[in-house]
Formats: sequence, C-alpha cells, structure tokens
Amino acid sequence: MSTSLIVTLALKNTLSRNSVECFNLFLFDNTGRNNNTEKNIEFNNVNTKKKLQLRYFGLQWFTSSDRYNVMIIIFELYECSTEPTEVTNGTQHVTNTTVSGGVRSCNTLSTGAILLADILPSLAVKIITPFLPFYVHARLATCVLFSAAGFLVVSLSTTEWLAILGVVVTSLSSGLGEVTLLSYSHQYPKQVIATWSSGTGGAGIIGALSYASLTTWLSNEDTLLVMLIVPIIQGITFWLVLVHPPQSSIPITKNGIDSREHIIEVPRKSFKEKINLVPGLLKYMIPLGLVYLFEYFINQGLYELIEFDDIWLSHAEQYRWLQVDYQIGVFISRSSVNLVAINKIWIMAVLQFLNVVVLLFETLFYYLPSIWIVFAFVLWEGLLGGGAYVNTFYRMSTEIPRADRKISLGIATMADSIGIAMAGWLSMPVHNAICRLPQPSRVGS
Repeated sequence: MSTSLIVTLALKNTLSRNSVECFNLFLFDNTGRNNNTEKNIEFNNVNTKKKLQLRYFGLQWFTSSDRYNVMIIIFELYECSTEPTEVTNGTQHVTNTTVSGGVRSCNTLSTGAILLADILPSLAVKIITPFLPFYVHARLATCVLFSAAGFLVVSLSTTEWLAILGVVVTSLSSGLGEVTLLSYSHQYPKQVIATWSSGTGGAGIIGALSYASLTTWLSNEDTLLVMLIVPIIQGITFWLVLVHPPQSSIPITKNGIDSREHIIEVPRKSFKEKINLVPGLLKYMIPLGLVYLFEYFINQGLYELIEFDDIWLSHAEQYRWLQVDYQIGVFISRSSVNLVAINKIWIMAVLQFLNVVVLLFETLFYYLPSIWIVFAFVLWEGLLGGGAYVNTFYRMSTEIPRADRKISLGIATMADSIGIAMAGWLSMPVHNAICRLPQPSRVGS
C-alpha cells in the first residue's frame, strides 16, 4: 500500500475516532445538576425536564463522533484503494491494490485489513482497562491528550509509520473512552445506556455529512487541524459541564421519578474478584460478539463484492450507499430500546448469520435481481447490529447488581471489539478468494 494511501486513511480514521466520548459526556449530565440532596428529589419542574432533555440530546451528539471516525476511514479506504498503485517488481510493474483482469473489479486488500489496524489497539485497551483502578479523571485526561495527539500526528505525517502511529493513538483513545464512560454510566439512570447507544447510532449518518462538508472546502490535513476542537470540547464537557454525582449517593428510579438515595461505600474489588465476574458475563458477551463478527464480516468482506451494472449508481457509489443504508439501520435500532426491549440477543446472532449466507451467495452468484433487495437486507443487518448492542447493555444495566455493574459494563465492551477483530481476519482471505473467481452474470439480465 502506498504511503499516500496510508496517510489518507489515517487522516480519516483519526478524524472519526475522537467523537463518541464527547457525545457521551452530556448524557451523564441528566441527573445531579438539579439537586444534590439524598432522598426522593422529584424532577417535576417543567424547566428542569427541558434541561434534562437537552442534556440527553447533547450527549447523543457527542457520542456520535467516535463512531463517525471509524466509518469515515472505511469510506476512504475503499475510495483510495481503488486507485491503482504501481509497484516495481524487478523490471515488471504491477498493481498492488486492484484486481481487474476483465473478470471482477475488486481490491486485493479488503477493508478488513485497515479495520484490524484500527480495532486491535482499542481491543487491547478494553481487555486490560476493566481490571485496573478506576481513576475516571486521569483516564479522561488521557483520552483528551491522545485525541489531540492523534489529530496532530496524522495531519502532519509524511511517512507510513507516522500515519499508522496516529491511527494507533486514536484507537487507544477511543477504546479507553468507551470502556471508561460506559462504566461511569452506572452512577446514572439506566436511560443513559439508551441515549449512549442512540448517539453512537447517529454517528455514521452525521459523520458522513459533516466530513464531506469540511473536505469540500479544506484538505484532509487542514480538516484534521480544524477538528482539534473536538478534544477541547471533550475536556470542557467532562470537567465544566457534566455534574458528577457524589459518591455517597446514587440515582434510582421509582414510578418514573428520578431520585437519589444514600448508600454505603462498596470496597473496591480485587483483580481476582473482577476475573470471577467474567463467566457470568458470557451470556451477554457471546451473542453480542457473534452479531458483530457476522456484521463486520459482511461490511468489510462482502459489500465491495456486490455490484450491479448499468444502474444509476457507479460501483463506488453503490458501496458508499450500502454503508449509509447500514448506518441508518444502526441508528434506528440503537434509538429504540425505550420503545422495544429485546432480551434474547442470541436470536439476533442467528438472524445476522442468515444475512451472511444471503449476501455471501449474492457475491458468488449475483442471484438478487435488484439492488433494492440488497438495500433491504443491509438495512436489516444494521437494525440487528444496533439492536444487539443497545439491548445487551440495557439488560446489563437492569439485571446486574449495582456493586458489580461498573466493572461488568467495562468488561463487556470487549465483546464487540473481539467480534470485529475476528471479522477483520476472516474477511480478508474470503474477500480475496472471491476476487479471484470469475464474475457471474446477473440473474434476469
């Protein structure tokens, strides 16, 4: 892969990696600012309710930014990697990114490869962090610094290793921010989980539009420098806007009314006690991990191989709109838990596997007569993925004892990352094997 390609991909990844944490901070601010007394404070004032709604909305906006960055780099990977890159091999010049031998036109380097570079550092953080002391202010300070450093390193990089370093730094920031803030949410009402998920769901849609707008007028490098305001907003939101609940009280909900009650401080768990929680969390983590495995196998291994000729969209445009379609499904389902709660997450894993089968056969045989059918399946894929995420953490926030909830939420965040990492590994050989197959004729054409 050329240096310019890696640098460009890193630019997109860094921009996308720094948004979710900001959004989530406002979410946590929907309790605590209104009253710090300890018993049965009813939020029945109209102005107070409006403020709470605004804080929920604010957190959703901030949460969206991190997920937005991940999606943007995938877009850029596809668009950049379809541009042939000449590599000298002795006296012969070959193209190392695109296979187009009159049969199929696809990238020998699937987007699964860059997905691994993006997800593995974050996964490492998610595996380690839940078992470390929970110093929330130190963690968030690290996130802010790493976010800013990632923007600067990638925007100023001229070599591959610097660009990749920027991706790694922003991935570390993202993983640390997610596991920390999701764990911190245990001190707030359970509706925080729903709003968090809704924000991450909206990230893909909002992110694509905002990035496209910025890059219309600015270069990728200048766009990243402008976006240095994001980590600044992160810090302002967490330390100046967010009201942190006192450790001596917790929020509860009775008959729809938020209040606070005095609690006895629970001793910190030892490393062994934290490890002992893992077996009981597998019933949440395994279905969620499987949904993400199947979901990202489709996104990074199969989307690019789906092509309809002679329609109003080019192949590249088809790929982009499939991604947008998927993000719409994710946003809808991640915003739905307050209306429809689903306990049996394993059903979503089974249904997502069926999506893999349908779309894998489409890449092999081109048997679907219309792209609209593919759009329907991709929307359904997004609905399943977003639904699995929000319902998993919503269930945990209601079923796990409060004493174990903070650690448990942090541990469970590694499930989706493990699924995504596995999807990245699996999608590359499958994608490349299909690339080498003859392109079939479309059924009905």
